[in-house]
Order: sequence, then structure tokens, then C-alpha cells
Amino acid sequence: MKVRFFAAAAAAAGVKELDVPLQDIEHDGGTLAALLGHLPHAVPATGASGPPLHRVLSRSSFLVNEIGARDESRPLADADVIDVLPPFAGG
Repeated sequence: MKVRFFAAAAAAAGVKELDVPLQDIEHDGGTLAALLGHLPHAVPATGASGPPLHRVLSRSSFLVNEIGARDESRPLADADVIDVLPPFAGG
């Protein structure tokens, strides 16, 4: 699956996009929650700035295939695209 990071999430992750094979999270249920737990360990350690990714994820909202995903028990598929949207400031 493709994970796209925006704004502060991209700064914390050190990348704007990351491919995560479903098999990397299947042992934890293959859900959005499993992916969120996996991401802090899957991103590059160098080049990241700002708060740690796990903290950004705890305040972020998520889209799965461009549809809001609030239920972290939602199963994911290899073809899914997940957007990580941290809180945005401004109007």
C-alpha cells in the first residue's frame, strides 16, 4: 500500500511517500491501527525533523482511498492509498 505524508507528518517521517507491503502488518491484523503502529519503525531515521512521527500520528486524521477513515480496526489491502493529514493551522 502507498502511504502519503503531508505537512508536519512528512517532516516527522522524513519522506513524503512510503510503500508498505500488506505482509508487513498482516501479523498485527492488517488494519489501519496495525499500519499506524508500524509506520514509526518503517520510516527513515535520518532526515526527519519536527516532533516524532508517533506523536504526529496520534493527532492526525487519515484517508483511505480518499475517504475519511476514523475506524482504526478497518482492514487494509495492498492496493490502498493512505493519506496522513496532521492538524493544519490557519483558515
